[in-house]
Amino acid sequence: MSTFQAPRGTYDLLPPDSAKYLAVREAIAEPLRNSGYGYVETPGFENVELFARGVGESTDIVSKEMYAFETKGGDRLALRPEGTASVLRAALEANLHKSGVLPVKLWYSGSYYRYEKPQKGRYRHFSQVGAEAIGAEDPALDAELIILADQAYRSLGLRNFRILLNSLGDAECRPVYREALQGFLRGLDLDEETRRRVEINPLRVLDDKRTEVRRQLTGAPLLRDYLCDGCRAYHKEVRELLIAEGVVFEDDEKLVRGLDYYTRTTFEFVHDGLGSQSAVGGGGRYDGLSEMLGGPALPSVGWALGVDRTVLALEAEGVELTLPPATSVYAVPLGEEARRVLFGVVTRLRRAGVATDFSYGGRGLKGAMKVANRSGARYAIVAGERDLAEGLVQLKDMESGEQTPVPLADVVAELESRLT
Repeated sequence: MSTFQAPRGTYDLLPPDSAKYLAVREAIAEPLRNSGYGYVETPGFENVELFARGVGESTDIVSKEMYAFETKGGDRLALRPEGTASVLRAALEANLHKSGVLPVKLWYSGSYYRYEKPQKGRYRHFSQVGAEAIGAEDPALDAELIILADQAYRSLGLRNFRILLNSLGDAECRPVYREALQGFLRGLDLDEETRRRVEINPLRVLDDKRTEVRRQLTGAPLLRDYLCDGCRAYHKEVRELLIAEGVVFEDDEKLVRGLDYYTRTTFEFVHDGLGSQSAVGGGGRYDGLSEMLGGPALPSVGWALGVDRTVLALEAEGVELTLPPATSVYAVPLGEEARRVLFGVVTRLRRAGVATDFSYGGRGLKGAMKVANRSGARYAIVAGERDLAEGLVQLKDMESGEQTPVPLADVVAELESRLT
């Protein structure tokens, strides 16, 4: 056994479970590809300041959870803790917003890193699929992204998730609410660190999960009572678009999410079968983030869905994904000549798109058929010297056990026909 193990709070994806994760990523990405979103991939690490500015220095992500380090050249970098800031940085650097086509619609998939206390559903290395629509302020765009995430989850067979929805206001109405909220929070019995957060970003306190804090938040001012007419009308239209498309959601007036850049629409997908780590994904509008990063005004909206937590949600509901077989055909050669010939058959089957594997290592018939059975293959091709002398191979149905001689020249076409 190896003396090395995966670092604490991380995991290895191995077959056969890894196929489930790939299927989840594909299901989340499919509606995006069908809606004009192009794929983007950014580095696994960025300048620390990108996240300090974008995510917010007062957030736990930046102040406690970010993996930051200094390179040999003196650069201060951080492993990316989330995707939006990196994607927007890449879009601005490439001047995608100057292409004349707005919004710029991008989707991504990758690994993210946060130094958190490991527990089920919370890892220090985790996987997300995300989407960003950059450069347009339109309630239909907010609704579109929520609908696409809902569509992705339902295509996987998930049913017991809930969509929480709120508006966080904008630069006009949020300062007034911030002042009222600070006045309320200053009167509570809070620890020193939380009191500091009240002065820096009081909305973060509403996101505090500790029981001793949450029970004191009863009666806190609600942002809905402070929304300006523009934000109120915008949120009303997002709600109406979702209702018109049959997307069920719940209004959650205390939903703020864990990042500083959100404005107006914010939403979260939660699954009650996951215990304390119930959020499987979420997002919202971030109209001022581009300016924070030194770019022009580019109102934008996006989300990220957790692949790891989505898999846990599927397991909680007992949903079994229909996965393509890793191997449909398994070739068993008996003898050196058969080995050469069947290797050529395997190659032709693979070129034809048939998932095919081969008995390597010179196993005997009994051992090779055991491996063929374990592979999950529907058919096995078996051939020895006598078969080849007659221009045949034996085609065995692994479900029925029926074995049929098939001309060697016809075996690829025969298998294609049977597996279609």
